[in-house]
Amino acid sequence: MKWEGNRESDNVEDRRSGSGGGIVSGGKGIGVGGIAVALVVGWIFGINPLTVLGLLDGVTPEPQVQQQGPAHKPPSDDRMARFVSTVLADTEDVWKDVFTQSGGAYKEPKLVLFRGVTRTACGTGQSAMGPFYCPGDQKVYIDLDFYQTLKNKLGAPGEFAQAYVIAHEVGHHVQNLLGISEKMDRMRSRISETDYNALSVRLELQADCFAGVWANKSNESRKTLENGDIESAMNAAAKIGDDALQKQSQGYVVPESFTHGTSAQRVRWFNTGLQGGNIKACDTFKIRNL
Repeated sequence: MKWEGNRESDNVEDRRSGSGGGIVSGGKGIGVGGIAVALVVGWIFGINPLTVLGLLDGVTPEPQVQQQGPAHKPPSDDRMARFVSTVLADTEDVWKDVFTQSGGAYKEPKLVLFRGVTRTACGTGQSAMGPFYCPGDQKVYIDLDFYQTLKNKLGAPGEFAQAYVIAHEVGHHVQNLLGISEKMDRMRSRISETDYNALSVRLELQADCFAGVWANKSNESRKTLENGDIESAMNAAAKIGDDALQKQSQGYVVPESFTHGTSAQRVRWFNTGLQGGNIKACDTFKIRNL
């Protein structure tokens, strides 16, 4: 992926120096291995990673957010932070153009780098959750150690796979700006858990499609893609499909518990956005067969 030398975003907050590298739970520290397990199990079963961490540690988890200093920009010699900042800047440029062409205005999200735990408008954010978006403060949160999990635990290496992760979370920000996330929240208390899971799948697949739209338009304007990049992103989408994660963990799948979509669905919807570059093609809520 061609990214070095491109514009970096001013919307990155680096909180890594103000928090610990682990999760504090019942007075004990949870190691990186436990976090990785909680991440995968949480993805598979839709279980709050706090619960998983509690089971691993033998206690009821009571996460404590350590004191943090003021957020600041990442250091210039931190290559991974520069990469994330450059990808974020690229999403800003793409979505600003998309919204402008539709007569709207794009509000840029913040991206927060943290370690272990951090405060968010959605509650305590934790590394065990993996990268996530909080609509309450319109920020994307990521512990960069997740990329090692993506590569070593989930088998999805490559810079474009890493960029896809950021683009997917920014896709959730786009959904928030369009009012889609709010509609989902209103449905939560009115339908069964199984039906809500099915809606969650559609929400996640739409974010995958939006990530594909970003890739299409980024490459169109800046020629960012290199040989193997598309395959890298497709592989990442496939590796984090609900069916793939469940098979890896327990040897069988439970479709009614899916919250993100199958590997085939995630690949398909990312590719839909990639090939057409059209946000209107990403309406996963109106199509019968995903």
